[in-house]
Amino acid sequence: MKPIRTHPPEPALLIHLSLASGAKHGHAMMLDIETFSGIRVGPGSLYGALERLERAGLIEPVAGKDRRHPYRLTDRGRESLGGQVASLDQLARIGKERLLGT
Repeated sequence: MKPIRTHPPEPALLIHLSLASGAKHGHAMMLDIETFSGIRVGPGSLYGALERLERAGLIEPVAGKDRRHPYRLTDRGRESLGGQVASLDQLARIGKERLLGT
């Protein structure tokens, strides 16, 4: 029997997680996200999410050494990621408790 696949996380969450380890440009984020999650985020999804996150003040561009444009999390972005991780942790805990009947 094949495992049931769940919906992948939103690109914004994956971007937050990638940038939590330091500033990166788009291609480096795509590679990092695939490495830690096994999910391939295409350029359209990535750059659309980057634009939305920047407008929301959750990420900001930093000076790059070449034509690439790296981004980093803002303080507000770190707070947002912390809240998302805490929420996911709580949901995972409740799911485990209910599945195991404890």
